[in-house]
Amino acid sequence: MATIIKKSFFCFLFFALALATDGYAQITIGKPTLSFTQICTDAAYNSTAPFKVVFSFSQQSALNSDNQFIVELSNATGSFSNPTILVSSAPGVITTSSAANLNFAIPTNIAGEAYKIRIRSSSPASTSPDSNSFSAYYQIQNAPFSINNFVETATYCKGGSYVLKIDNPGTGTNDSPLKYPSLTYNWFRDNGNSVPPTLLASASTGSYTVTQPGKYYVETNYGSCTSNSYSNRVTVSESTAQASTITSSKGNPFCASEGSTTLSTQTANSYQWFLDNVKIEGATASTYQASKAGLYVVKVDLGGCTTDASINLQEIQFSSAINISGTNTIKEGEIKTVITTTTAENPAYQWYLNDVLIDGANGATFDATAAGDYKVVISQTTACIGSDEFIFTIKYPIVDTDVVLIPNLISPNGDGINDTWVIPQQYLSGTNTEILLMSSTGEQIFKTNDYQNNWPENMVDFKNVNPVYYYIITTQDKKVKKGSITVIK
Repeated sequence: MATIIKKSFFCFLFFALALATDGYAQITIGKPTLSFTQICTDAAYNSTAPFKVVFSFSQQSALNSDNQFIVELSNATGSFSNPTILVSSAPGVITTSSAANLNFAIPTNIAGEAYKIRIRSSSPASTSPDSNSFSAYYQIQNAPFSINNFVETATYCKGGSYVLKIDNPGTGTNDSPLKYPSLTYNWFRDNGNSVPPTLLASASTGSYTVTQPGKYYVETNYGSCTSNSYSNRVTVSESTAQASTITSSKGNPFCASEGSTTLSTQTANSYQWFLDNVKIEGATASTYQASKAGLYVVKVDLGGCTTDASINLQEIQFSSAINISGTNTIKEGEIKTVITTTTAENPAYQWYLNDVLIDGANGATFDATAAGDYKVVISQTTACIGSDEFIFTIKYPIVDTDVVLIPNLISPNGDGINDTWVIPQQYLSGTNTEILLMSSTGEQIFKTNDYQNNWPENMVDFKNVNPVYYYIITTQDKKVKKGSITVIK
């Protein structure tokens, strides 16, 4: 009986071990072998899934019928933290290690120097070691393109620079890489056949500023991959031309009364004139007829070399002045001497009273004896002809012998009625009476011992409605009168 029990136990144990071995069946996948050392592909080649990975595995019998082998790609630094699936085999197709290989294409956003591949099985689950690293670039643009509009030469001014640009848009035979914003570029200076080119800059923009003579070109940045995405060569030179200048045919300053002056610059390919930083439309010749003063600038293209020239054009002028202005008051029989000064060459003088030329008045000074509106014209009669004009008024004081009271209200609105503060004759000019006027804040605004009934000579600034002023009249014998004056519009 004991023997039967022992045999039954061993049979059970063997069956249990068999079940356990089948339930935990594993495979081991070897390190993938790549059929390439780098991937440099464009749309046409990539569409054929031309890249192959070969791998081996052991325990073929452990594969389940639904197993798939999956090819995974790392990121550009070799990390599988978020792998990309390149291709998966159909379930149960690969069953022997000798036939283990898969072909694949790469995604269109691939660009980097340290990608890796690994193989993963789904049933049972297993992952291979990482492959050797390799560079991979999807060359979205892989055709020659142009810079500088295919012009083979360019020039910059001494001490200046020249900007080379990738041409855009990509039309016709020019497949511009600027159509693809994700691309970056490497700019080179070509050193000839015997010397490798010099990498000057890697940039995300399609331009480069040249500051040294040489032959330049640009390639789309596909890392260690070679490609057909490159530009034409442009030979850039430094111009020996001197900076442009501007001359004025009538000198500077010039006489505007004699007509315009011709501004000229050197011979060049093209021109554009500006006056006080504003473009002069249509002014695109080497000369410009200037009729007024100002800052003139011309932008000159010397054939790739662009330079500016400027001239601060001024007019010949003279200055004049007279010793009076505005409205002046004299008593009847008095004389007001008007004196002029001027820097004019060989000056001439014309004096007018009420717009009528005063016969015989042709000197630098004039004695005005009558009330009215005067004008003097001072002219330069040689060199650059021109004139200055000055206007002034002479009037008699207002004397009203009928005034017996000191008014406390005036309305200086120019209507000829109550325009000025007219006070009795006993306080006017000749009586040596002091007239003092103050504002409502106590500020002295007028003081005289020769009052001529002429306040206010100018319109009052009505900052307040109907401003009030205060007067103090002190006679020669020290008698004082005080009061207020309200000014209305």
